[in-house]
Amino acid sequence: MTRRGFGAFCALITGAVCALSFGGMLYGYFSLLLLLLLSYSLISSLWALFTLKISHSLNVPSVFRGEQAQLLIQVRHLCPLPVAPIQGEMIWEKQPQECRFSPHPFRPHTRRFPLSARHVGQYGAQLSLLYVEDLFGLFRWRKKTADQQALLTVLPRPFDIEKPRIVLGDDGSAALARTQEDYNAPEDVRSYLPGDAMKRIHWKLSSRKRELLVRRFEVPAPPDTLIFLDCAPPQGGDDIPDGKENLRDALCETAVAVAQLQMQDGSPVRLPIYGEQANEFASDHAGNITLLQEMLALQPFRQQEDFARVLNLELRRMRRTGAAVIITSRLTAPIVEAVTRIRRMGPSARLYLCTYTPDRPEDQPLVSRLQHHLVEVCYVTPA
Repeated sequence: MTRRGFGAFCALITGAVCALSFGGMLYGYFSLLLLLLLSYSLISSLWALFTLKISHSLNVPSVFRGEQAQLLIQVRHLCPLPVAPIQGEMIWEKQPQECRFSPHPFRPHTRRFPLSARHVGQYGAQLSLLYVEDLFGLFRWRKKTADQQALLTVLPRPFDIEKPRIVLGDDGSAALARTQEDYNAPEDVRSYLPGDAMKRIHWKLSSRKRELLVRRFEVPAPPDTLIFLDCAPPQGGDDIPDGKENLRDALCETAVAVAQLQMQDGSPVRLPIYGEQANEFASDHAGNITLLQEMLALQPFRQQEDFARVLNLELRRMRRTGAAVIITSRLTAPIVEAVTRIRRMGPSARLYLCTYTPDRPEDQPLVSRLQHHLVEVCYVTPA
């Protein structure tokens, strides 16, 4: 009951008391009118409240960072008695936004709310509260809808970077040439085609089958590109609005940019994720980049395990790795030691440091040590 409704109820009681005390018909009519008004308001508001139906949906399940999505909220009630416009409160990124819906019965009313995707991650948009009020404003009921939530996945947007250098003896082309020169170990044979080299013809098998057959050789797989992503809470940006979120965006988008660049020419990429949702991405096809974007968007970046220990655990993979890319927002002596150990095992190493202060004096000795061991150091400044 609102203040107006409480005032009407007090007036009803006063009029009834006066009618019984003085026997005046005017007080009786006044009390009856207030009783009918209160009864109408109570019945209509409760009817609309209990028949209220709410549904919501997103126009797209995921968007890239910087784009917009739309939340569609549909409200309908089945009360034929007139009621006031239904008011609500929509929450997106912890910011409430008021909204109003048509009071017409039986006909659903749909509102569209733009959702601005500012940071990578998965965020919930919800209509947290609805207020149903009668036409005269005497009764106001609140209905919670916090359990109904639409999840929007904000994907990292890759940017242009320089292709990492592969160091594993060769990039696979020389190994392919050596394999094709080894005539004693063919993988298979096929029919001769015009233009095939004569030295690749399998003469003994051709004479037995009475047709020209050419040796086919196994194509060696190119070396892997191993990407290490620091899934701990980002370091820095405490005094900058949305500083932590921007650093997380930079970490995810750098990882996606490296993976996309390597997979464009069929190079295999592996990205082990050591976080609350441990997983590993492995692919050599550029069409699978969306899967990596979704995996990174769902990562909460609350890992407490030391990133240097993660790098040391992955040293066993270095024999098959051609390039190691390390992406972090912190630079410590254990991390530098682990990166130099990776570089000494053979693959090329590149470190991306996502930071607002690339010229910090504390980092310069560590950067010099990495460069001394032929590790590329690149800086990424969050947008």
